[in-house]
Amino acid sequence: MKKVTMADVAKLANVSKSTVSQYLNKRYEYMSEETRKRIAQAIEELGYQPNVIARSLKQKTTATIGVIVFNMLHMLTTQVLHAIEEECQKRGFQVIVCNSGDDPEKEKKYVDMLLAKQVDGLIVFPTGKNEEVYRRLVEERFPLVFVDRMVPGVEADSVLLDNAGAAEMAVQYFASYGYERIAIVTPPLVPYNVPRMERFEGFRAAMEKRGFEVGDQNVIAAEPAALPGELKKRFMESERPNALFAINDLTLMGVLRFVKETGIRMPDELAIINIDDVPFADIYTPALTTIAQPTFAMGKKAAERVFEQMDSNHADSPRVFRFSPALVERTWIKRGNGKEGRRNDEDS
Repeated sequence: MKKVTMADVAKLANVSKSTVSQYLNKRYEYMSEETRKRIAQAIEELGYQPNVIARSLKQKTTATIGVIVFNMLHMLTTQVLHAIEEECQKRGFQVIVCNSGDDPEKEKKYVDMLLAKQVDGLIVFPTGKNEEVYRRLVEERFPLVFVDRMVPGVEADSVLLDNAGAAEMAVQYFASYGYERIAIVTPPLVPYNVPRMERFEGFRAAMEKRGFEVGDQNVIAAEPAALPGELKKRFMESERPNALFAINDLTLMGVLRFVKETGIRMPDELAIINIDDVPFADIYTPALTTIAQPTFAMGKKAAERVFEQMDSNHADSPRVFRFSPALVERTWIKRGNGKEGRRNDEDS
C-alpha cells in the first residue's frame, strides 16, 4: 500500500505543501478558516501520519516533555501530572512519565534516557540528590523545573507548597479546640527531603509559638507500613497524644490502619489532620478534616515555567513558587474540655 505523503494532502486540499506544513506546525495566522478545514478533512480522508522524526530534526524539537516523579502512589503526583499533561496538550506537546521510586540511581538513569530521547524540557519531582546532574543541566540552560521538592545547591525553578504554613495551619486548628498533646506523624526525617523537613520545622515552630511542649514524644517517624506498630508503642504511654498531624496521604493511611486495628474512637479519643485532600475524606466516618494542596495550579505553573524557559526571549532568573494550603474542614471535633462542636470564630 502506497504511503500517503504531504504532497497527497496538499493536492487533495488544493493548497501548497508549505501551507500543509504550516498547518501541521500550528502556524495558522496566514491561512483562512476554510483552508484549515480543507487540510484537516484531507488528512482525515487520506489517513495521513506526519513523519515525527523528520519534523523534529528539521525543527530541532521533539515536542516532548520528560516528567520524573518520585512516587506514582501519591495523590499529589497524579493530580499534578494531570495538570502538566493538560497544559502540554494545549501546546501540542506530549509527556513522557518516569517513576524513580525515590531512588537517586534510577532517577539519574531516567534523566539520561530522556535526554537521549531529546526531550525539550524536564519537570522533576526530585529525590533531593543528584546535585551534579541537575547543576550541569542548569549550566547548559536546559529547561528544568522541580516540583514539590528542591535540590540543595541547584538554582532552578521550583514549584511547591508553603509547607511551614501548612504545619502552622494544622497546629492552629488543633489549638483552637484546646488540644495541646499534638504529635506529628511523618516518614523518616532526612535532610535532603525538603517538604518533609519544612513541615517538621513548621510544626515545631508552631508548637513553640504557643508554648506547647516539643520533644521526642511529639514526633512519630516511620515508613507508612511500619506506622501502626510505632503508633501502638506511643499510645501505650501515659501521656499519649490526643491529636495527630499526618504530613501526607500515605502517612495518613498508616494512621488510619492504626485506628482500625486498635479501635480508637475518632474524634472522642483522637483528632487527626493531614496534608493532601484525599478523595475518601468526606465519606470516611467521621469525615476527615484535611489541608489541601492546590495541585492543579502547581502542575499548570510547572508546565508554564518549562515552556517559558524554552522560549529564551522570555526566560528569567530561577524562581521558587510557593502555593498556599487550604483547610478543608469536614467534621465535628472534641474540644479539650470534652465538649463537642465546631470551632468558634474567636478561637481562631
